[in-house]
Amino acid sequence: MNDTAPNKNSDTSCALRGLRKTRVGEVISNKMDKTIVVKTITRVPHPRFGKIIKQVKKFHVHDEANTAQVGDRVAIMETRPMSRLKHWRLVEIIKH
Repeated sequence: MNDTAPNKNSDTSCALRGLRKTRVGEVISNKMDKTIVVKTITRVPHPRFGKIIKQVKKFHVHDEANTAQVGDRVAIMETRPMSRLKHWRLVEIIKH
């Protein structure tokens, strides 16, 4: 056997983790236990008229330590489904 060959399992897991979506948004609710609601704003051109419009989307995010407060700017990452609505987890709090 060749001991210098890289481990294929670890390479594929790192490659898959790199494909996870990330978003930055603002916390609008933290009333649930270990869950926050994050609002993201995306600016896209209108498909027909070309005017830049804002698309607002809300995500339910897993916050294990209940650290995020309303108004915080946070980074979130896509993860496995944790409940019916939660498919995202808190990565870091960018600004309090």
